[in-house]
Amino acid sequence: MRGSLAELEAVVAVAARGGFRAAARDLGISSSALSQQIGALETRIGVRLFNRSTRSVVLSAAGERFVSEITPALAAIRSAIAHADEHRVEPTGTLRLNSSIGATRMILAPVVIEYMRRYPQVAVEIVTEDALVDINAQGFDAGIRIRETVPPDMVVVPISDSIRPAIVCAPEYLKNYGEPEVPADLQAHQCIRARMANGALYSWEFERRGQTFSITVHGKLTLDDSDLILRAAREGVGLAYLNEWQVSEDLANGRLQKVLEDWTAPYPGLCLYYPGRRHIPAKLRSFVELIREVRRE
Repeated sequence: MRGSLAELEAVVAVAARGGFRAAARDLGISSSALSQQIGALETRIGVRLFNRSTRSVVLSAAGERFVSEITPALAAIRSAIAHADEHRVEPTGTLRLNSSIGATRMILAPVVIEYMRRYPQVAVEIVTEDALVDINAQGFDAGIRIRETVPPDMVVVPISDSIRPAIVCAPEYLKNYGEPEVPADLQAHQCIRARMANGALYSWEFERRGQTFSITVHGKLTLDDSDLILRAAREGVGLAYLNEWQVSEDLANGRLQKVLEDWTAPYPGLCLYYPGRRHIPAKLRSFVELIREVRRE
């Protein structure tokens, strides 16, 4: 009747993610291996924990109770391991981070790669997704996001200063269409629109003399990745709403130009965050120390 720790973690992961594929990715195993783990546990205890169909995986009534009872125990086990890990001189193991793609691009070279050089016994796994997830329930050591999106009960470590948006386009676009003078002029321009993870279109945000407002722009091209939006802007497709750090090289070499610069205002920068607790594992503590060092420099 015993279930291995891996099997119990598998059940919680599938319940949290609502499916085998996403849970398997988080756990670093194949979907078939994950399904076998849960099937073996269900066979031994004689209870079906999940109701499966071709379209969904949903906890059964017994599964809901099972997950609610084992989740605190798993959290206690993770905590005990983390406390023991504090006594390590050299951090080891795998540091699992959940981040957006844009945030990962910002920290990869200055922080993550430097961290791996300093601590060769630590592996780093970064799962990128736009939607916020429960990093504790899904087994992440920490998350990286814009400060204003972080849940209030988390410990926050600033990574960057405030970030300023930039509306940019290729010089040839300005030659063909002219430059917008005020945000309302965007209605007569081709804008490269961004589709967010929740399916909604991103509204471009502006601020002038303390007044903030947003505009739903129009355009023939809609993308869901900021790198693709940047590439389209370079090709002269239209105006793009991006972050200054992402377009700094293009602005410096003249491949892109800013417009409506007086109408954009900075917003809170990136931060690392993790659940508030008394002890943190050595691998995460070392990562936090490196972030603070990089900021000081």
